[in-house]
Amino acid sequence: MSAMDVFVGIDLGSTTTKAVVLDVEGQAIGRGITNSRSNYDVACGIARQEAFVAARFHLTQAALGATSILAERAGALLPALSRSFRLQQHLAQLTLLRSALHDVASLPRYQAFAAALHAIVDAIGDEMRDGAPEMYGPFSARKSDFFRDVAAAEYMHLAERRAEPKGITFDVLASLFDAAILPVENTAADNLFETHIGPALDRILQKREDAKVAGAIRDVVIRVRDLEFHEVASVGTGYGRQRLPFPKEQIRSEILCHGLGAHVMFPATRTVLDIGGQDTKAIQVDANGIVTSFQMNDRCAAGCGRYLGYIADEMNVGVHELGPIAQESRTRVKINSTCTVFASAELRERLALGQRREDILAGLHRAIVLRSMSLLARSGGVADEFTFTGGVARNAAAVAALTTLVQENYGDRRLNISPESIYTGALGAALFARRAEAA
Repeated sequence: MSAMDVFVGIDLGSTTTKAVVLDVEGQAIGRGITNSRSNYDVACGIARQEAFVAARFHLTQAALGATSILAERAGALLPALSRSFRLQQHLAQLTLLRSALHDVASLPRYQAFAAALHAIVDAIGDEMRDGAPEMYGPFSARKSDFFRDVAAAEYMHLAERRAEPKGITFDVLASLFDAAILPVENTAADNLFETHIGPALDRILQKREDAKVAGAIRDVVIRVRDLEFHEVASVGTGYGRQRLPFPKEQIRSEILCHGLGAHVMFPATRTVLDIGGQDTKAIQVDANGIVTSFQMNDRCAAGCGRYLGYIADEMNVGVHELGPIAQESRTRVKINSTCTVFASAELRERLALGQRREDILAGLHRAIVLRSMSLLARSGGVADEFTFTGGVARNAAAVAALTTLVQENYGDRRLNISPESIYTGALGAALFARRAEAA
């Protein structure tokens, strides 16, 4: 069995935990993300595992392209294999969810109508299982990659249809899911590449009539499956870094990791703005990615991703929907406060006054970025080229507000946003792991 040396970085954020796997050349070959939990060991384990799954798919793509009989097919083969793997993974988690739902339905408080409750659980489970292949089809678009989000949306939709006002109500079915999802979400062992790639491969090879091609595909996948990763070194960072299951010498400041990660992504970067779930960081770096100054917000979550989460919950929409809604604004509402404590009350008050939610959200996004502009100014301003990182960098309305405010205050600047911006801290941590080993 062949082996491969790798370096791992973990970024434990307040809302998501990210992992990055680097090869010996310092190239990112795998990235993984999961919801952060009170059990940080589990969050780190799942993010790390997802990164190694991604690494194996990365290596599979390279191996397919290097196999003469498969080179021309590699572009279509990998997405099909990935979708089949994710479907297999999802089906396994659905099986765990059904079992957990039955466990909760068997509790004494449900005894009076247990039989009917178990029947509904099975009916919902059957529909979720039967509908899963469509979600992982070639033209499907899921609103989230997290099992909890996908399963919750489907389950609640089906529960509404089966709920009975004078029998088993929707509230009962919803509470059942809330109690059952956590142990399922925390089960990392069922997401392994080695566990699901076999059935996933069989599913796509059933459609292959050419036995020689099918055999070549199987040989490549088995070779990658059996590859052993040797984790040479790892480093952890993030908002919850003190809770990471790492020795102290393997922990680095998130300021340093975001600075180095942004520098490697965009070498000309001199200013970095990171808006995460719980805090905002304005960082200045030199030509080597070394931090020269920085400013952070206080412990209040105002102006961060968690604040957007509160607003999304109040509006009963997904966080990912806030940006697109805000971009439909015609007249931006001026928001005087972004305090999370008063967010719900202020939002309800403005809606009661007849102000459109699109306009309110446009104002909220601008208010959030205004707080960031203050940090940037105190850290040293905005250099000619700067990089926006963190989960909020995926929010188009926040990006638009930042672009406008930087233009107004500093003139033309080059703004960098990587599609992998949320992994910047984990990338920096992995780079520190590689550097420490080389020293």
